[in-house]
Amino acid sequence: QVQLVESGGGLVQAGGSLRLSCAASGRTLSMYVMAWFRQAPGKEREFVVFITRSGGTTSYSDSVKGRFTISRDNAKNTVYLQMNSLKPEDTAVYYCAATRGSGSSWSGGYSYWGQGTQVTVSS
Repeated sequence: QVQLVESGGGLVQAGGSLRLSCAASGRTLSMYVMAWFRQAPGKEREFVVFITRSGGTTSYSDSVKGRFTISRDNAKNTVYLQMNSLKPEDTAVYYCAATRGSGSSWSGGYSYWGQGTQVTVSS
């Protein structure tokens, strides 16, 4: 099975940018559809974006479309989430997830999860 470790979170002012990374080990990343989810305090886990195995298809939630960009480097076994124009409502723990199945916005469709990285956007 694959192990996932996120990094790159932190504190940023509104309008700023962060880039999250998700490093995979144990299995070749190219075997998996990868996704990012987030969870704010007191709220349910929310879909952010997924990317297919080759990187040819992506799907974003409306709340981040145009501001966030997912990419992957299968040779480096790493997935990235570039977050621009950050807003206070983007504050959450961000999780990387992987599935051998099809990409979806349903968290139950993903079998493997990282431990999460905190992103805090101040106003």
